[in-house]
Amino acid sequence: MTPRANVAEQSIAKHSKSFALASRVLPPSSRGHAVALYAWCRRADDAVDLVPPERQSEALEALRAELNDVYSGAVLEDPVLALFQVTARERGVPRQYADDLLTGMAMDVRGQRYETMDQLLAYCYHVAGCVGLMMCHVMGIRDDRSLARAAHLGIAMQITNICRDVLEDWERDRLYIPDDVLRTCDGGGLSEQLGGPFPPDAVQPISAAIGLLLDEADRYYASGDAGVPDLSWRCSMAIRTARSVYSSIGQRVRRVGCDPTAGRQYVPLGKKLVLMTSSILTSLVVAPWHLLGGRPVSGPERVLSFPNDILPLEQHT
Repeated sequence: MTPRANVAEQSIAKHSKSFALASRVLPPSSRGHAVALYAWCRRADDAVDLVPPERQSEALEALRAELNDVYSGAVLEDPVLALFQVTARERGVPRQYADDLLTGMAMDVRGQRYETMDQLLAYCYHVAGCVGLMMCHVMGIRDDRSLARAAHLGIAMQITNICRDVLEDWERDRLYIPDDVLRTCDGGGLSEQLGGPFPPDAVQPISAAIGLLLDEADRYYASGDAGVPDLSWRCSMAIRTARSVYSSIGQRVRRVGCDPTAGRQYVPLGKKLVLMTSSILTSLVVAPWHLLGGRPVSGPERVLSFPNDILPLEQHT
C-alpha cells in the first residue's frame, strides 16, 4: 500500500467503522477509489467543522479552490486530494456532485434552519445523496435509471444520522428537524432554545418528530433497495451491508422511544458482522442473475440534477 493510500485507509478506519467494514467486501477495482472518495469527503467535512465558526466560510472557499485544482489536473501534494483526483479522473466523477457536497456544507456554515421537509431533503441530498451518485461512478451501475435510487439511499442514511444525533446537534446550536414537522408534534418554537440545556418539555414532541423522520427514511431506504441489483454482486454486498447497519441505527432509536436523551445509539460489532453476513448471502443468491442475465456494469452516462431528477420520490416507483 502506498503512503497516500494508507492515509485514506486510516481516515475511513478512524471516522466510520460502518463504512470501513462494508468497504472490505468491495472488489479491488472499486475499493481503493471508494476509500479515496470517502477520505476526500471526510477531509472536506473536517476542514469546516474543526475550525472556529468565524473561519468556516474561509475554509469553505479554500475547499472550492482545491476542487478547482483537482479537476484542472494540477499537481497536488496533499495525499487525499491527489487520490481523489485520480478517482475523479479514472472513474469520471462529475464535478457537479463534488460541488453539491460543498453546497451542503455551506448550509451548515450559515446555520440554515429548515422550515419544511422538502428543505431538509435538499440538505440531505447535498451532504449525502450526492455521495451516493459519486459512488455509482466508483462502482459502476447497470442502468442509469437507478442513479436516483443511489441518491435516495444516501438521503435515507442522512435522515438516520439526524435522528441519532439530535441531542449532540442541539448542544452545537443546530436542529435539523423541520419546523413543520415540529409543529405537527406540538413542538413549535423549540428552535429558539437551541444551544442551552435540552429542555425536558421538548423530549415528547421531538421524540414524536424523530419517529416521523424515521418513517420518511424508511421510504427512501425502500427506493434505494430497488437500485442495489443494478450493481455488481460484489458491490451490492458492500452497499447492502452499509444500508443494513444504518437502518439498524434507526431501529435502535425507535427501541428507546425515539428519546433524544436516551444516549447515542450504535450497532455493536457483533451485530454488524451478522448484518454483513446476511448481506453477503443475499448478494450471492442473486449473483447468478448478475452473471448470466444481467446487463454489464459500466460508468453512468447521465449526470443528475437536484431536485428535478431526484424528487419527488414517487416518480421513481
